[in-house]
Amino acid sequence: MIRLFKHYIPYPLLFLGLLDLFLLIVAAEISWIFRASQIGMSAGSIFERPAPIFSFALALQVSLIAVGVYGTEALQSLRFAAARILVAISLGVIFLSIMAFILPGITLWRSNSLYAMLLSICLLMGVRMMLGTVLDSDVFKRRLLILGAGSRADRIAQLSGRPESGFIVCGYVNMNEGPAVVDNAVNRSTIEDLPQHVIDLEVSEVVLALEERRNSLPVADLLTIKTTGVHVNDMSSFLERETGRVDLDSVNPSWFIFSDGFSSGRRISTAFKRSFDIFLSLALLVFTGPIILIFALLIVLESRGGAFFKQERVGLYGQKFNILKLRSMRADAEAGGKAMWASENDPRITRIGNFIRKVRIDELPQAWSVLKGEMSFVGPRPERPEFVDDLQTKMPFYAERHMVKPGITGWAQINYPYGASIEDSRHKLEYDLYYAKNYTPFLDILILLQTIRVVLWPEGAR
Repeated sequence: MIRLFKHYIPYPLLFLGLLDLFLLIVAAEISWIFRASQIGMSAGSIFERPAPIFSFALALQVSLIAVGVYGTEALQSLRFAAARILVAISLGVIFLSIMAFILPGITLWRSNSLYAMLLSICLLMGVRMMLGTVLDSDVFKRRLLILGAGSRADRIAQLSGRPESGFIVCGYVNMNEGPAVVDNAVNRSTIEDLPQHVIDLEVSEVVLALEERRNSLPVADLLTIKTTGVHVNDMSSFLERETGRVDLDSVNPSWFIFSDGFSSGRRISTAFKRSFDIFLSLALLVFTGPIILIFALLIVLESRGGAFFKQERVGLYGQKFNILKLRSMRADAEAGGKAMWASENDPRITRIGNFIRKVRIDELPQAWSVLKGEMSFVGPRPERPEFVDDLQTKMPFYAERHMVKPGITGWAQINYPYGASIEDSRHKLEYDLYYAKNYTPFLDILILLQTIRVVLWPEGAR
């Protein structure tokens, strides 16, 4: 993997993304030459018209990322990839239309765009047909040696069995620190030279998955292994990198204290984030205002009660504030005054409410909270004080999610279905902690793009 702005990107995905970008440029250039030959005009050099060619390629590349073309499902299924590519091309048309309206002359002619899009579909699908099995092969996967054979090592074994894993485990070494859970583990006593064993297996990374480090950590061997160029990693950092979340079952306070993250040098990033929030919230309120008013009227016509409702939530540093949302439940949804989780097929949700929840229209009024500075567009989901008080007593590090502003969308929202239980909240907390630990503007942009995928395919929305 390559770490880009604190976020890990697998080499196969980076390679595929750059290849797609190159093919989109090629498609735009070929369409330009073809169209020029039709009307008897000299095509000229690509350097004479970089804006139309690269604007086309970048608009479609952004669309590919936004709809999840580089997700696990699209890499494993050609049919799934084809569907996502077609949606991405359609979304690209919208992006290009907006660009042409704002900056006339920066995009391709309409006929050029049509040819370029048709050729792009063929090229993008052709690459996936040729490279699909190669990208998923062991050639691109890292070779791991796991020190440990207990339950922690078994978790890595289960992770390696998934199709989307970017590594293969070459072996497990039982460090004689307890009963072995992994069947094929080799006892440390049978390995004469551990660093040479690592070299013989052509290992690129050693992961410490020890149940107990005292009297089991081979410091001298690890130092030799490290100096030979092999990466040595602890299990918590390894799982964070591979899963995009902080694994609560393996971390401890010292890992948070000494690991990279929660950087204090965020003044520029914070200023950028706030400026972006103000601009985007104003734009969203202006352009979606008519949509909000239409659905507000439909909500009032369908069921008794107001169109909007306020609800107290917990924000930055645990401070409380009120969010504004379109009402999606009956007015007496919590008649007893007790806070309740929303469940799947919740009978309290109205017909209009069910629709606006799936397409996230009920969230639009929260842009007002973003404009006031109580929320950000990207951040952990703000929870109700009643739930926060309960969850803080049942899971560790829950308060740390409040070290960043809550958001309308977030890393947890795009990676995990709607949380409606203690277990769901635990999984979402792991993603929230990853975001708080590794926040950069790059991660915010990635989340905003992926939110388009969640809106188009309401995965787990309730």
